[in-house]
Amino acid sequence: MAKLILLLLLVLAAPSFVHAQSLPAAEKQKIEALINQVGVLKEDKFVRNGWTYEPSTAVRFLRGKWDANSAEVKSARDFIDKVASMSGTSGKPYLIRFKDGKEIKSGEFLLAELKKIES
Repeated sequence: MAKLILLLLLVLAAPSFVHAQSLPAAEKQKIEALINQVGVLKEDKFVRNGWTYEPSTAVRFLRGKWDANSAEVKSARDFIDKVASMSGTSGKPYLIRFKDGKEIKSGEFLLAELKKIES
């Protein structure tokens, strides 16, 4: 019975593993660079569903959400659109709140960063 359960778990986990492996290395590097860019926003905050978070917490959250949605992410742009722009629960956009109080949608911020990476 234990072997059957283990086999079932492996079969269920395989599609996620296959999708993660199919992401081109260059796109994975871009996504990592985008996540790292959020992490270096030391004096700024990440806003999700009205709550503010430190950049280090946002990094952990984005990595976890990326992992949970890896089958849908085929590029850095997919990561921005499907993972890092808005809450799947509330539909509210994620924001970056800068030290001076100015806010920008995280999707806009990350698209600007992606353009820098790609140039």
